[in-house]
Amino acid sequence: MATYKVRVATGTDLLSGTRDSISLTIVGTQGESHKQLLNHFGRDFATGAVDQYTVQCPQDLGELIIIRLHKERYSFFPKDPWYCNYVQICAPNGRIYHFPAYQWMDGYETLALREATGKTTADDSLPVLLEHRKEEIRAKQDFYHWRVFLPGLPSYVHIPSYRPPVRRHRNPNRPEWNGYIPGFPILINFKATKFLNLNLRYSFLKTASFFVRLGPMALAFKVRGLLDCKHSWKRLKDIRKIFPGKKSVVSEYVAEHWAEDTFFGYQYLNGVNPGLIRRCTRIPDKFPVTDDMVAPFLGEGTCLQAELEKGNIYLADYRIMEGIPTVELSGRKQHHCAPLCLLHFGPEGKMMPIAIQLSQTPGPDCPIFLPSDSEWDWLLAKTWVRYAEFYSHEAIAHLLETHLIAEAFCLALLRNLPMCHPLYKLLIPHTRYTVQINSIGRAVLLNEGGLSAKGMSLGVEGFAGVMVRALSELTYDSLYLPNDFVERGVQDLPGYYYRDDSLAVWNALEKYVTEIITYYYPSDAAVEGDPELQSWVQEIFKECLLGRESSGFPRCLRTVPELIRYVTIVIYTCSAKHAAVNTGQMEFTAWMPNFPASMRNPPIQTKGLTTLETFMDTLPDVKTTCITLLVLWTLSREPDDRRPLGHFPDIHFVEEAPRRSIEAFRQRLNQISHDIRQRNKCLPIPYYYLDPVLIENSISI
Repeated sequence: MATYKVRVATGTDLLSGTRDSISLTIVGTQGESHKQLLNHFGRDFATGAVDQYTVQCPQDLGELIIIRLHKERYSFFPKDPWYCNYVQICAPNGRIYHFPAYQWMDGYETLALREATGKTTADDSLPVLLEHRKEEIRAKQDFYHWRVFLPGLPSYVHIPSYRPPVRRHRNPNRPEWNGYIPGFPILINFKATKFLNLNLRYSFLKTASFFVRLGPMALAFKVRGLLDCKHSWKRLKDIRKIFPGKKSVVSEYVAEHWAEDTFFGYQYLNGVNPGLIRRCTRIPDKFPVTDDMVAPFLGEGTCLQAELEKGNIYLADYRIMEGIPTVELSGRKQHHCAPLCLLHFGPEGKMMPIAIQLSQTPGPDCPIFLPSDSEWDWLLAKTWVRYAEFYSHEAIAHLLETHLIAEAFCLALLRNLPMCHPLYKLLIPHTRYTVQINSIGRAVLLNEGGLSAKGMSLGVEGFAGVMVRALSELTYDSLYLPNDFVERGVQDLPGYYYRDDSLAVWNALEKYVTEIITYYYPSDAAVEGDPELQSWVQEIFKECLLGRESSGFPRCLRTVPELIRYVTIVIYTCSAKHAAVNTGQMEFTAWMPNFPASMRNPPIQTKGLTTLETFMDTLPDVKTTCITLLVLWTLSREPDDRRPLGHFPDIHFVEEAPRRSIEAFRQRLNQISHDIRQRNKCLPIPYYYLDPVLIENSISI
């Protein structure tokens, strides 16, 4: 008789436990056990519990390879979901086998789990294991489908057959409400997430944190009448009264210095959209700036051509916004422009705007604005640029280049890689909750009653149109971070803390990925010969990049270095890249004139006519301001249940080598965090958005 000691760990999140009956079958290379009920006197499988059982077998089962968990009805209780963390089994010879689950069992079903050692198809020889991985992929592809949300954008997850489970009581993790926030005037229906199965949804803690934070803020705005006020702001200082949440050093600095040229230029380097600016070596024909125009702002003893040759002139070009139609908000037609902004990096180490044109087409009705123009002309011209920054940031850098691309990475992973695959183990922590937040994001931003329809000049169609244009130009090289800085000519630009911190995190991440990949893929042939890996890459090319060859995205990977680069891009996009454009969102947008989502008057065509009154009348009205701030406040603050970069509590890797690599990765991140905090002590505006302790493993907000 062979005795197997079994430990079953239930998830720690509230409502993870179950009253259903759980049985276990153990499969080894020399046979399998009978199906044994796991049952003690008293409660089994309670939230956070690690229950221990004994399974007796007539003979030794040999090396353990698979277990089956059977979830069945218990007595008169209704169906009760269960979140299983893992199962550990101590064999008669003392060897401990680990079977990771980290998933919900919702209905009455059987879940087959493999032993945790990472293996590609080439590493499996037993027919039962090869069949298991094929069946797992087949089942997930039947369950998770690709669906087009808007033509020209990446496909997203669709689960057509899913129905919400029968509940034993009203479960706050899956609330039975009408989907609308109390006091919120726009139709943001959060029931858009109802189609998600439990493995893609927020935990109870994260759900509660998300909704509890949003409701009171919306209600407070409503009670104060701000969400019904369609009038202009009377005074700039009144905007400070609606600052949501806690103020910070950065948000206070923004409110105090937003109108200054130095801070305007600073934001191109270390604001929430730091990947746009590029070195200018030649003034474009569509932006006819002359030396006479800008000479007073370049310093003594130099000229525009000299500064171009020295590499001190930079350009922000919003051409991708050109020609996008606008909508009406609060019964008033909104306006739009696609500006160009020329900047100069001076010997004092500051990036300063020196010329702004509010159209891609020069002409008598499109003057070039200069710092020497009247105060309100220059300020309004800069505010138009900041308006364009809003869409460059929200539509392109944030929603498209992190959220939507990451969701495509995630769905391709779920559909093509079995749980035993090393890449699944490496990547799955970086997909946590991404589908859930994107489902909310589509409801919030991209439906007829959402923010883009009620708070943005471009509306749903225009906002989506910007993303479609951006995706049609997105390249694989632009996502390779070191190459991006070189291509934009900013690799040696001083004071570019975003670049310094992002490269530090990238290098740490790349080293970690290299160690994991080279452990499981000893040769280029191992990469090229992995059919599951190749299917994953092919599906990303087809569904995310829409099969566009000019993107430069690979259809397949043939070498180990190619795989390392690809995986590093995926993890960086799903973690640090999102943190850089998301974490500071509210700090830079809380003061609305710094980041307006709409403009109510056309771009100025004649100098000398702008006043404080016309400036205020151009800014968004009170209602539009509050709607935008409320949504951005909600979608930029990470709810509870966080997992910072490098923190992997779920045990997917059991081999010593990858475990050592994870620990070394954490140590490198700790050093980066220390360096960032030491540097920030000397800065008037701290830059901490890429401090690893603030970077989430995945896009979950």
